[in-house]
Amino acid sequence: MAIREAALVLADGSVFEGEAIGAESTIATGEVVFNTVLSGYQEVITDPSYAGQIITFTYPHIGNYGTAPIDDEASRPHCRGVIVRDLARRHSNHRAETSLDAMLAARGIPGIAGIDTRRLTRVLRDTGAMSGAFGTASESDLLAAARAERGTDGIDLVATVSTAQPYSFGSGRHRVVAYDFGIKTTILRCLAEIATVEVVPASTSAADVLARRPDGVFLSNGPGDPAAVPYAVDAIQQLLGEVPVFGICLGHQLLGRALGGTTFKLPFGHHGGNHPVRHEASGHVEITSQNHNFCLDPESLAGKATVTHLNLNDLTNEGMRVMNAPAFSVQYHPEAGPGPHDSRYLFDQFDRLMQDGSF
Repeated sequence: MAIREAALVLADGSVFEGEAIGAESTIATGEVVFNTVLSGYQEVITDPSYAGQIITFTYPHIGNYGTAPIDDEASRPHCRGVIVRDLARRHSNHRAETSLDAMLAARGIPGIAGIDTRRLTRVLRDTGAMSGAFGTASESDLLAAARAERGTDGIDLVATVSTAQPYSFGSGRHRVVAYDFGIKTTILRCLAEIATVEVVPASTSAADVLARRPDGVFLSNGPGDPAAVPYAVDAIQQLLGEVPVFGICLGHQLLGRALGGTTFKLPFGHHGGNHPVRHEASGHVEITSQNHNFCLDPESLAGKATVTHLNLNDLTNEGMRVMNAPAFSVQYHPEAGPGPHDSRYLFDQFDRLMQDGSF
């Protein structure tokens, strides 16, 4: 196959030369972020939380074990593109059905390889996540497109990834209604071990949820700015105290906002499978999988929730327990996919909360 020369241009004018991979695209735009996972690239790419973003993998060699449909976290990827240093020309794994390059092409996701991802990561780390554009167009056209890209602030990306119709998953003993703000398949598999899950659209009212008579309500992960999803906050406010609630990632942020808390954008977000988080009650440190750009301000939750987990890299809020309602949440991903399984006990905690009201 002939090499398709391409370039990545950031909104600050930084230029990176490479070659186009995946789906053909003259110009692809989005908010450029970096992820530090060593494996699990397929799960990352198919995570709906990356809607509106271009994913940079810091690990230099990507694609060596190919892809398999069973590892998808959603029915289709929602990211805007993929950036890698070295794309494996051959893949080797007994589970693989196709290469990463072929998967990207089939799913309509453009990419760019041969990029100096160490330099790119330093730029993003020092200046923060920023808009960018890549493709086979001229550098001037790419720069104009990068500067015209809105990014993710203030945009309701949840509406672009949520299911249109309710559906069921699993057959566990409890009944759980799960809000789909961009829910991952691995989360559904973990919930299915303890519950029959009814997945509902993000816009579902609290009255509709309660009419389903659930034992618990789950608030899923998802993309973008929690301040842009006020309808979800309104529903959560009406659910608190009526039914046990468990939130992950965006669900954590929305639960915090439902309590009157505030959220802010992190400089370059947390994206990776190796973030240390301390469980405050025990002092134990969990290595966690993370993918978020926004964070809850713990001071805004004073008197309403207690902080249960703390990020040891930057001391940001990673978990809370609501004081006057059976509800808790974490900022990171206990289901992993990809990442370590140190925190899967939180699903057992949700099980106990629904069973007898204990944490």
